[in-house]
Amino acid sequence: MAYWEVPATESIAVNGQWVEAPGMDFFSRLSDVFPDLRIIAEDLGTITPDVWSTMEHFGFPGMKVLLFAFDESLPRNAYAPHNHTKNAVVYTGTHDNNTARAWFEMEADEKTKKRLSHYVGKAITAENVHTELIRLAMMSVADAAILPMQDLLGLGEWARMNRPARETGNWQWRLTPEQVTAPLAKELLAMTEIYGRNSK
Repeated sequence: MAYWEVPATESIAVNGQWVEAPGMDFFSRLSDVFPDLRIIAEDLGTITPDVWSTMEHFGFPGMKVLLFAFDESLPRNAYAPHNHTKNAVVYTGTHDNNTARAWFEMEADEKTKKRLSHYVGKAITAENVHTELIRLAMMSVADAAILPMQDLLGLGEWARMNRPARETGNWQWRLTPEQVTAPLAKELLAMTEIYGRNSK
């Protein structure tokens, strides 16, 4: 295992290096001291065999990000719901991605949009993409589902949380009390019950 180390004197992360990390020893000690500790492994991007073996050894769930699912590799894409495993956490998107609506409006090409529409069996638009991705996440066999509030609210690019490698303008979106409504809670509860997530 390794982590990317950037000297404190550097202004950009590209001027770093991979440094070997203790891996198994570290997580063994954590497990001894905190036997109920639950860890989600960020297994996005290039993952080395030692990371896979560490995850398997400790039973760490990986991440399934739906925004990554609908490219040309869809049938075998690990992020696609039909390929999810129980020991996983499914996300519509993460803090480092655009919102579901903005992804559809600004990043997904026409082929990706068409694949998503075929996958869910209905025409996907900027107005309904967040609802359908949330539904896919909730019906996944993954043990846990994480739904960003921006997606629950169907917000656009202006509500994006973080843009990796951008120095300013990140982490500024805020949820306001009036955005948390009874109809939204009712809809989320209904999906939670329909897909059995209230008993997992």
